[in-house]
Amino acid sequence: MARAALMALTVCHRVSKLLAMVVHLKPETESRLKELSETTGRPADELVEDAMAGYLMELAQTRGMLEQRYEEIKNGTVKPVNGEEAFRRIQTKSEERRRS
Repeated sequence: MARAALMALTVCHRVSKLLAMVVHLKPETESRLKELSETTGRPADELVEDAMAGYLMELAQTRGMLEQRYEEIKNGTVKPVNGEEAFRRIQTKSEERRRS
């Protein structure tokens, strides 16, 4: 895909002051990154940028969901469930499905 055809999905409201960063990777991770770069034809720094952007977006979504759940529990809209009891229920349902 030509670079000119790429479209921004988010709008940057400020310019990042971070111009360059050194990332230390384990040798096996660096090897896998180099292999992926060679396979896809994309520069390694671009692959790392995409991976970090996706990770940070997923982390923000998870944090938002957890904060919302905490507020729902705190104000009583949702009641917490005992983890062991929930696990037992799931095990029981699973065993019942296997028998039928």
